[in-house]
Amino acid sequence: MELHQRQKSRCHPRGPLVLLILDGVGEGNHGYFDCVFQASTPNLDLLMRSGLATKLDASGPAVGLLGASDMGNSEVGHNTMGAGRVFDQGAKLIDAAFESGDVWLKAWPSVIKQIRDTSSVLHLVGLLSHGRIHSDSAHLYRILEQAELDHVGEVRIHILLDGRDVEDFTADEYITELEGKLADCRRRGLDYKIASGGGRMVTTMDRYGANWAVVEAGWQAHVLGTARPFPSALEAVNVARAENQKISDQNIPAFTVVGDSGLPLGAIADGDIVLVFNFRGDRVIEFCNALVNDSFVHFDRMRMPKILLVAMTQYERESGFPETYLVEPPRIRDTVSEILCEVGIKQFACAETQKFGHVTYFWNGNRSETFDALLEMYVEIPSDTIPFDQRPWMKSAETADTIIRELREGNSDFLRANFAGGDMVGHTANLQATVIAIEAIDLAVGRIMNVIEEFSGCLIVTADHGNAEDMVETENGAIKVSQDGDPILKTSHSVNKVPFVIMDYGRRPIAMKMNIGSPGLANVASTIVELLGYVPPDDYEPSLIEIGAIGPIL
Repeated sequence: MELHQRQKSRCHPRGPLVLLILDGVGEGNHGYFDCVFQASTPNLDLLMRSGLATKLDASGPAVGLLGASDMGNSEVGHNTMGAGRVFDQGAKLIDAAFESGDVWLKAWPSVIKQIRDTSSVLHLVGLLSHGRIHSDSAHLYRILEQAELDHVGEVRIHILLDGRDVEDFTADEYITELEGKLADCRRRGLDYKIASGGGRMVTTMDRYGANWAVVEAGWQAHVLGTARPFPSALEAVNVARAENQKISDQNIPAFTVVGDSGLPLGAIADGDIVLVFNFRGDRVIEFCNALVNDSFVHFDRMRMPKILLVAMTQYERESGFPETYLVEPPRIRDTVSEILCEVGIKQFACAETQKFGHVTYFWNGNRSETFDALLEMYVEIPSDTIPFDQRPWMKSAETADTIIRELREGNSDFLRANFAGGDMVGHTANLQATVIAIEAIDLAVGRIMNVIEEFSGCLIVTADHGNAEDMVETENGAIKVSQDGDPILKTSHSVNKVPFVIMDYGRRPIAMKMNIGSPGLANVASTIVELLGYVPPDDYEPSLIEIGAIGPIL
């Protein structure tokens, strides 16, 4: 794809362009549970008053998801911003494969053949949730139905508990629903049971190598069958709550379900098939790697069963991993960073570990490597490995330090960074900690603003989805309360719009277009191209601005 440069007059940038993505910082209702509003944010307030500002759709169809109630997330948000177009994503992509039947055409026949030839056990591993961010329990149930139709006799399910993309303290409800379906299967002569599990933040679902102990806990529960034993998953949850009444579902310790003999009901063994039903790969790819990588070094696996690994979709297209999967992932080409490399734009990306893959892998259309190593530099800032609400400022200061250092060195034309606190701390439902996270981000943004102004550069501030601005569960507009009468705090994302603001210290005449029907994250890429002095590609969603105009374009 060829970019064309605009005439070097008022359109050409005088300094570098910096994009700051404030993860999980949406537009709220300015109430008590809006931690963005409650925080002291003088720098963001100044930007909103003085810059060109609008609001963007960051959920549902605007990011390739099915309906307006489908919350945006960091994966689809960064994918959409980087691609400049909307691709079918996540749950919508998998829903379509189930509806068309395509999900059963690619790898499923080989699964069934191996089971029939060797009497293999089918293990299903994934997040038990209808949050539709990483998984959907409806997909698990469809797999169980098809397994029965194909005469699969033995299935073991390894459940990861959510409390993060859905209302917290509901793990028992999800388990009860699943156990009801499994009981029906057993009445029909099938040996389908829950074998292990644990909360997603302490069991299996680590990402970007932030804390391999999380994966190790899952390995002990699912593969070795040596996690704390319980007669049922529901008993494991009840005991965890009895020991700590405030424990979030996401933090319930890993467990193994055992039979009357005390032996695990479903430790993964040689010859078995492991199907990971999460469709989003960032939080299961480490576990998948542990299952099949002969050179694995991150912890002592004790034993490595020879299994067939199957994923819901291919998590890494560039490396072809996993090799066997059910649904073809979207092919995202000509991302904004790729086309900017083609015209020699030098780029820099940084984030702390928890979001590093979002400003690289997801931004680049599911590609981890640079497009041009001579033009791009990626910097990862190691995240803390303690609960995020215990150190809510996270790595905001270090991220600002990294951006400022790169600005002063003058190596890059376009810099992008992610600030994780609004999302990662927001997920803890700790209001005070979330306010601190937002204030730390604001301080970091202010420091960066000052340096961009020194170099007559241009700043964009936006977010990938909402979270910190919507911290209480509601139903029909009313706040939901617990049996004790306390508000039920929200740990999941929101469907709110996100802010988008431009501050051009090069003082070019720039106007915000107000005639774009429903602007969304897909419009960000063209806006970046425009601010760098180029004409956006024809197949990108249109730019949000016009350079050379004064006043809003209606």
